[in-house]
Amino acid sequence: MTLPRRLAAPASTWERDFDVVILGSGAAGLSAALAARPVRSALVVTKDVLSAGSTQWAQGGLAGVLDPTDTIENHVRDTLTAGAGLCDEAVVRELVTEAPKSIRYLMRLGAAFDPEQGSQDIALTREGGHSHNRIVHSGGDRSGAEVQRTLDESAIGAGVEVLSRAFALDLVLGTTSDGERQVAGVRIGQTNADGQLVSVGVVTARAVVVACGGYGQVFASTSNPPAVTGDGVAMALRAGLSVTDVEFVQFHPTVMWRGPDATGQQALVSEAVRGEGAILFDAAGERIMAGVHPQEDLAPRDVVSAAVSRRMAEAPGGVDDHVFLDATHMGERFYERFPSITEACREIGLDPAVDRIPVAPAAHYACGGIRAELNGRTSLPGLFAVGEVSSTGVHGANRLASNSLTESIVAGTRVGRDLAWELPDKVRPDPDFEDPMAPPLLDPARLREVRAVMSRHVGVIRNEMSLSSAAGALGAIANGMTGSASTSGESFGDPELGDKTPVRPSRRTWEGTNLLTVAVAMVAAARARTESRGCHRRTDYPESSDAWQTHLDVSLDAAGEVAVDGAPDAG
Repeated sequence: MTLPRRLAAPASTWERDFDVVILGSGAAGLSAALAARPVRSALVVTKDVLSAGSTQWAQGGLAGVLDPTDTIENHVRDTLTAGAGLCDEAVVRELVTEAPKSIRYLMRLGAAFDPEQGSQDIALTREGGHSHNRIVHSGGDRSGAEVQRTLDESAIGAGVEVLSRAFALDLVLGTTSDGERQVAGVRIGQTNADGQLVSVGVVTARAVVVACGGYGQVFASTSNPPAVTGDGVAMALRAGLSVTDVEFVQFHPTVMWRGPDATGQQALVSEAVRGEGAILFDAAGERIMAGVHPQEDLAPRDVVSAAVSRRMAEAPGGVDDHVFLDATHMGERFYERFPSITEACREIGLDPAVDRIPVAPAAHYACGGIRAELNGRTSLPGLFAVGEVSSTGVHGANRLASNSLTESIVAGTRVGRDLAWELPDKVRPDPDFEDPMAPPLLDPARLREVRAVMSRHVGVIRNEMSLSSAAGALGAIANGMTGSASTSGESFGDPELGDKTPVRPSRRTWEGTNLLTVAVAMVAAARARTESRGCHRRTDYPESSDAWQTHLDVSLDAAGEVAVDGAPDAG
C-alpha cells in the first residue's frame, strides 16, 4: 500500500513570518513558547483552542523527588524498570534531576498544587511503578487543567501569539548554502469552528517546534481527547524523518467502562486511586493483581493492563469486557480527593464511595514518536520535537506514571531557552513546495473502520495473525482513498488515476489521513518486533529477547511505502 507524502489543500493565499512557530498548545508547546519569549517572536498554532489537547485532561500530576526520604536514584531506577530495557539512562537521569525544578518553576508561575492535609507542604501521592510518594497534584484529580491554566496565562502574558483553528498540514523545507536540507516553515490550513477549510497559508520560521501530542484516537476507545490524532508523527513521516518505537502504545488499565458500544474518549480513573489503596477485582469477585507482581495493584501500567486483559479473556462471572476497581474503603473522602472521577461515576449512576467502578484498558499514551534529544533537537535542522510527539529515551517501552507532564515542562522549557539564545540560520522555502498534484485523503466515514481495526487487532494483546489482519484491512482502506477537491468543489486530483468522488480538504479529512498513516506505521513496527516488551505484548512471542533490546525506526520512502529498520539479524 502507498500513503500520501503530503496533505492535499488548495494553494496558499497568505504568509506570515516568526522566529519560532510551535505546533500544539499543550504543556510542551506552551513551555517552549514561554521560554522563547520575549527574546524571540513566537507563534503557537493550535488546530482547535488552547486547551483542547491532552494536558487539560491529565489527572495524576507531575512526578518529581520532593520527599526527603526519596532520592534521584530511586526515581531513575523506577523509570528504567518501567521502560523495560529501552530507556536511555543518561536522558532519564537528566529529566529526573530537573523534575523538582520544573515543579517549583510552575509554582512560581502561579500553579497551585494541593497541600498536605494540615500542612503547608505539597501533598505527594504514589502511582503504579513508583517506589515512593512523588506525584504532586492539583484539585485532587485536576492537575492537568491547573498546568494548562498556568501556562495559558503565562504564555499570553509574555506576548506569545496564538493562531487558533489552524491545522498544521506539512513542513516546508529549504536548502542551506552548503546544500543541507532544513525546515523553513509550515503550511497551515485555517478552518472555521466546524472544521471546514477557510484558507491556506504558510508560516515561515527559523525554528519549528512540533508539540502535537500523541495518537490515542487511532483506537476506538481511548482516554485521549478528540484532538489527539497523530498529526506531528504523520507530518514527520511525510517530511522524510523516521519515527521510533511507535509500536509501544501504553494502555491505561483503569479507564471507565461505559458499556460495550462506547467509543471515542472515555473517562480516566486515575492511577492515583490505586495509589490510595484501591484494588482490582474481576466479575467473579477475585483479585486480579495478587501474586502477579510484587507491587500488585501498583505494578507498572503495562503489567496491570496485560493482567486485566488476560483475566477478561477468561470471562470470569460471564463478563469478558470489563473488571472492577474497588475504592470503597475511602468512603466519602473519595469525593474530595477525586472530584472529576466522582462526577464521571455519577453520570453512569454509580457512587464510588459504595460501588465498585467498572473499568477496562484503553489507549492512553504513545511512548514512541519523532526521535529527539531532551532539548527537542531532531535529525532535521530547524525542526524540534517535544512532549508526547517525541521519543527522547525517557519512556522506553513503557512510560512510568506522571513522568510525561514533567518531561513536557523540562523539554519544552529547554528548547525555548535554547532558541532564545540562538536560532538556526534562515532559509528560503523551496520554490516547488506546493505541488499542484493533490494526493488522496481519507473519507471521514472510513475512520471508524480504522479505529475498529486497531482496537480489534492491535490492542493490549497482539500476535502475527491479528497484526496481519490489521495490515490487510488498513491496506484495503488506504487503497480505497479517493482524490481530493478544492474548496470550490473542483477536483484537483488526477482523473487518470481513477479518482472517485473527491474528498474535500477539511480538519476531519486531514486528521483521518494522519491517523491512517500512524496506524500503518504502528502495525508495521509491531509485526517486526517479534517479542514481548513493555506495552507491546505478543501471545506468539511471550518473552523478551536480549537481541530485541533495540529501537525500531519506521519511515516512508519516496513512493509512500512504509519501511522498518533496526530489527536484529535473524541469525
